Amino acid sequence: MTNLKKRKSTVNVGVDVGKWMLDVHIYEKDIHWQDKNTPEGVSRILKRLAHYRVKRLVMEATGRYQLALAAAAYQKSLPVCIVKPMSIRRYAGVVEQLAKTDKIDARVIAEYAAIIQPEPTPKVSRNLRTIKDLLTRRRQVMEMRTQELNRLQIMGKAFETSCRRILRCLDAEICSIEKKLNQLVERQAEWAERKSILLSAPGVGDTLAYTLLADLPELGSLNNKQVAALVGVAPINRDSGMSRGKRRIKGGRAGVRTTLYMATLSATQCNPVIRAFYRQLVDQGKHKKVALTACMRKFVTMLNAMVRDQVAWAY
Repeated sequence: MTNLKKRKSTVNVGVDVGKWMLDVHIYEKDIHWQDKNTPEGVSRILKRLAHYRVKRLVMEATGRYQLALAAAAYQKSLPVCIVKPMSIRRYAGVVEQLAKTDKIDARVIAEYAAIIQPEPTPKVSRNLRTIKDLLTRRRQVMEMRTQELNRLQIMGKAFETSCRRILRCLDAEICSIEKKLNQLVERQAEWAERKSILLSAPGVGDTLAYTLLADLPELGSLNNKQVAALVGVAPINRDSGMSRGKRRIKGGRAGVRTTLYMATLSATQCNPVIRAFYRQLVDQGKHKKVALTACMRKFVTMLNAMVRDQVAWAY
């Protein structure tokens, strides 16, 4: 007699990630269990999942609490899908799942994995993860610096020394972060050509270039409408019957959009194409913020075309 190996079942797995605990649900088997969100707990979860052929391991992007499980799952070559919490809540609303507990959330995530079938999330190297974290930290420190500058204007002479002392500390921290960013970006050899193309455009500085390279890797592989929608600068229709609603931008990648906004402000002064386009819109009576949003859309589509065609800025 020949011994036939028992074929593993194909399953979709949902994980509700918490700070301390991980709730796991296997959709096809209707099995639920809970373990600690520690290296030992993650190891036990993956050991148990090894008895199945995991089609998708879906979890929400909950700050940083999902990173340990995701990193360990990538090492086991499991198809990890990290999805937006809003996508899960909207799905729960569609299936009229109003109750919310950790066990129920894990089951809903597993059902979402089986029904919606999200695409696996590409694995990110440790170097790239650190770059993303440094970009986020730079935005945070810049926000604190802006707040302190505002306080300097309104608090008066009595607090000027204190405000300026804090500003010096924040400026030093920003310089330190940018120095680390430059070092890490140099290690990403595959970025060298795209980085030089992006930096050739007036209005693009290191921060925007690094943000596009790290948080918008699809740049150069999409058409104009797709890249505008991905960043969140595409106008969304709100029409019904005879009514024509006001177009607004919505969704997209907030971090990229925030950095692009600041770069576009600069581009309206130093980039001849963006400057002329902005002035044309304002002269036509467009509100300045509407004109700036249109410039953001034009700017990112220009950069997308430059990367796609592998050509530097020319005017």
